Amino acid sequence: MSFKDNREYIKALQKHGELQVIDKEVHWNLEAGAILRRTYEQRLPAPLFQKITGYPGFRMFGGALSSLSRVALNFDMPPDTHLRDLMKEYSKRKARPIKPVVVKDAPCKENIRIGKDVNLFELPAPMVHEGDGGRFLCTWHINIVKDLETDWVNWGMYRAMIHTRNTMGGLLDINQHIGLIHWKYENNDKEMPFALVIGPDPLCAMAACSKIAYGTSEVDIAGGLKQEPVELVKCETNNLYVPAHAEIIIEGVVKPHEREWEGPFGEFTGYRASPRDKRPVYSVKAVTFRNDPILTMSCMGIPIDDCAAQMSVTGGAENLATLKREGIPVVDVCLYQEMAHFLIVVSTKTPYANIASRIATCLWGSDSGYTIPYVVVVNDDIDPHDIMQVMHALATKCHPYRGITRLEHAQGFSLQPFLSRPERLSKQGARAYFDCTWPLDWDPSIAIPPKASFNNIYSKEVQDHVLKNWKAYGFKEGIPDKKPKGGK
Repeated sequence: MSFKDNREYIKALQKHGELQVIDKEVHWNLEAGAILRRTYEQRLPAPLFQKITGYPGFRMFGGALSSLSRVALNFDMPPDTHLRDLMKEYSKRKARPIKPVVVKDAPCKENIRIGKDVNLFELPAPMVHEGDGGRFLCTWHINIVKDLETDWVNWGMYRAMIHTRNTMGGLLDINQHIGLIHWKYENNDKEMPFALVIGPDPLCAMAACSKIAYGTSEVDIAGGLKQEPVELVKCETNNLYVPAHAEIIIEGVVKPHEREWEGPFGEFTGYRASPRDKRPVYSVKAVTFRNDPILTMSCMGIPIDDCAAQMSVTGGAENLATLKREGIPVVDVCLYQEMAHFLIVVSTKTPYANIASRIATCLWGSDSGYTIPYVVVVNDDIDPHDIMQVMHALATKCHPYRGITRLEHAQGFSLQPFLSRPERLSKQGARAYFDCTWPLDWDPSIAIPPKASFNNIYSKEVQDHVLKNWKAYGFKEGIPDKKPKGGK
């Protein structure tokens, strides 16, 4: 059974030693953000701030999914479960979507502010990073909008910063689902209704973050991940439905052609990559929240954080599925947490020449992989989850000239730090793939050098003898063939 809300999850984190309750009063202006950022970088428990300066009755919680062990906890799996097994579990549950159910009464309706009673500064929005353009109320949440032309309702996670007591601003990039939906409304001079859900349960947040195909219902996927229907309740001022057990709901419309200065913001790339610019405005018509509300937050930056950990599971699984759907003989993939999802390693069998080209172009043309500028393709004897094996293959099997293929004119993603300002504005980017597979026309007995490793260069008889006597030699750890749980 999944966690109904963040409050059940917080209790579970405390039970498993994954929560740090902070009773000392903490200021919303940079202090909470700095504490949360350091917990990421030091791999510490998730902080629950019990007292926020100037906001009695409110709490803040960060780091909900900032480690693979916390993702495992949500899947009711051991905390040391290997990333490969988490990807498999995500894929299994995603393949069994469950429709939501609608309820009439919901905890998120315990307090209601409508119209002139709306005041976003009533909520303890943090100044997350020094240098941010303002107080970002929405950093770990769900954005809900409905497609103009169909019945599809999109869940995503896109930042939002407070402008005034009833307006906010956000980055609605045309490359992302919400940007495409907003573009349709604006082209038809129509307002786009929205709901922002702060403090959803972790698996609902994971579904919102996932690289799920355009037109697919994330709330159904969330039901599959939770293995039970998500309970939804209707908004007060529009026809959107939100998770009933969330902490805070913000409702309103994005008016066509309205822009206001927004940003910058420290991003998941590890940089303050998107400059201050005029961006779409959320006009807020209603705010509802639970008693004793808990505002969820993240402090994006150098991985590993909430974005990096859960995206390594969901993004890795989605890209693996993309390649398999195309019939590519892929063995495994790894989307490294430490690389901000900008580099993926794919291990594959090589039945024909230039398979690396097909793999890269397949990923770049998909919903799941279009934001990944670097693709590393290795033979199936390389475990993509083992960074030592991958780096060795990159340095010894990728030819510095013919093994690296660059694509100069490609679709850009505005949060990629290496893009220039003109490239961001025009959505121009660049990509490269690294072919670390042996050429098929090389004779294995002559041209391909044998790998000098314990498992390769010694006979099975020698290996078995050494392993059998390993402890007798005096070693206690580091058995050569020991692999992480879920490994090959």
